[in-house]
Amino acid sequence: MKKSYFLTAILAVFALASAIFPQVAQAAQDAVTFVGADNLSMLGFAGVTLAANLPRAFELGERNALPVIASDIIYEGAATGLVAATGHTRPLVGGDRFVGFAVAKADNSAGAAAALNVELVESGEIELSVSGAVITDVNQPVYATDDNAFTFNPVGASFVGFVKRYVSAGVAVVAFDADCYKDPWAAYTVRETISADKTLDIEDNGKVFFVDTDAKVVTLPAVATPVNCAIVNIAAFGTVFLKISPAAADKIQGPDLPGTDNTALGNTKATARRGDFVVLGTGDANGPIVRSLRGTWATGN
Repeated sequence: MKKSYFLTAILAVFALASAIFPQVAQAAQDAVTFVGADNLSMLGFAGVTLAANLPRAFELGERNALPVIASDIIYEGAATGLVAATGHTRPLVGGDRFVGFAVAKADNSAGAAAALNVELVESGEIELSVSGAVITDVNQPVYATDDNAFTFNPVGASFVGFVKRYVSAGVAVVAFDADCYKDPWAAYTVRETISADKTLDIEDNGKVFFVDTDAKVVTLPAVATPVNCAIVNIAAFGTVFLKISPAAADKIQGPDLPGTDNTALGNTKATARRGDFVVLGTGDANGPIVRSLRGTWATGN
C-alpha cells in the first residue's frame, strides 16, 4: 500500500512538471518506454514484495538455546557461560562470556559436545545472592565467578548485569541482558584486587585495580615511569578510604586539584560509594594527570 502511495506521488509530480515544462513530459515518456509500463512500479524499490503468506520461525525475544559441552551438567538456574574456543556452553566459569540463566536442567554428562542444547533466559530480572549487597548498591554492576557465585568485584569474573532492587543483606534483584548490557570495565582486560598497600610500576600500565580494604595506600611511581591505569573503590558505601599517593617530588594534577608536590588524592570515606574511581594518565615533568574520576575526592595527607 505504501508503495502505491509513493508511485502515485511520483506520477503527480511528473504531471505537474509536464504542464509547465514540455521537455519533462518527453523525458517521462522516454522513461516509460525504456523501463516498460509493467515494470514502472518497481522503480525506487529494492527487494522482493511478498505475493503470498510466508510463515517464519519466531522465537521469544528473551530466550535462546545453545549447545552444551561434553560430559557436563548445567542445572536449572545456573549462570551459563560460553566457551570461546568451541562455542559450547557450560556452567559459567569466571571469565566466560555470560549468555543467560538455564531454564531447566541440561544433563549432557554422558554425551558428546553439542549432543543437546540448554534452554536459556538471556534477558530479564532475577533474584540473586550477591556477596556484600547493601541497600545503596542499586545500579551497581554484578559479576559471576561461577554458575552460582555473584559479586561486585570484576576480578576473575564475568559481567552479568546491574542491581535493580535491594531485597535484603546479600540479596538483590539483578537486571540482565546477555546481548545488550555491557561491562562498565570492559576496556580493561587486566584486573587486580588491592587489599594491602601497593606501589605501582611500569608493568601496571593498562590495568584496573579494585580496592576493597579500608585505609590502604596506592603509591605511584616517579614521573619518569609513566603509569596509565584506573583505580576503583569497590567497597560498600562509606566503608573504605582510598588514598593515592604520588612520588615524593611529584604532584597529582587534575580537575580542581591544586597540584601540590607530595600530596595524596583521597576518596573521602564518608561519601565513598562502591564504584568511585580515578583514571590516571601520563602527565608532564610535574607528575601524572587525572583523566577522569567519579565520587568525592580531596587532596591532603
